[in-house]
Amino acid sequence: MVGDSPKKIFFMGRKLVATECFRSLLDLHISGEVHIVGVLSSPHVLDGVENVPSLCAEYEVPILSSLDDFLKVDDVDILISVQFGEILKRVHLEKALEINVNLHMAPLPEYRGCNQFSHAILDGKKIFGTTLHVIDEQIDHGDILFEKRFPIPEDCWVEELYSMTLSASIGLFRESIRPLVAGEYRCVPQCELIEERGTSLHFRKEMNGLKNIDLSKGMEHAQTALRATSMPGFSPPFVELNGEKVYLVAERYVCNTRGLLCTPMKSSLKPS
Repeated sequence: MVGDSPKKIFFMGRKLVATECFRSLLDLHISGEVHIVGVLSSPHVLDGVENVPSLCAEYEVPILSSLDDFLKVDDVDILISVQFGEILKRVHLEKALEINVNLHMAPLPEYRGCNQFSHAILDGKKIFGTTLHVIDEQIDHGDILFEKRFPIPEDCWVEELYSMTLSASIGLFRESIRPLVAGEYRCVPQCELIEERGTSLHFRKEMNGLKNIDLSKGMEHAQTALRATSMPGFSPPFVELNGEKVYLVAERYVCNTRGLLCTPMKSSLKPS
């Protein structure tokens, strides 16, 4: 309504997706539609040239040091988290007067937690997506507010699925931020969707097991696992032969000029 004070927003986030979402929020801050009262962030290896801290410095947005500092902020209407990386406890979730929202780069309730891109490829999924949901005390469990879904291309690699999800996530945030601020959304409990969509919860520690490719399951499985776990910037998948790890560097990455795969280039697989 005309004359209403702008909503007070607190933003928590890291990585490229958070930077791009924060740009959209900054546009509303600059226009006076919202007031960003503070930010929690830190530089990350997946940042671009600019990141959330650098944008805060440029636009004089307060950047805080810890969740304890967040609790000292006077008033917060909406808390937004994008790839923040720290667990929010009840005391943090009680701070915002209206709603706590997280951008989860996966479809819900299908893929809660970590390594969602790898699991979707290994599971042979045809559809993926990204979700804005309410934050509660469980992992990626709160009501769905907004979502965007898209088809997974045949023989998709994990890097490609990540890039597609990154683009969709930025788009979803841009489309949803004004309705979110205005309270124009419908909360859909995830429990209502589990029978139709299924659900799973994965943890970061599972990744090493996913990268250990079992050749006894056949070449088709091995090639799928290679596509699901070969991500530039991270150690490659491997097989265990005679008690030794043999790393599998996909042919598409052998000549990677970015030099991101600093591992032995031994491979028994050459997927087409």
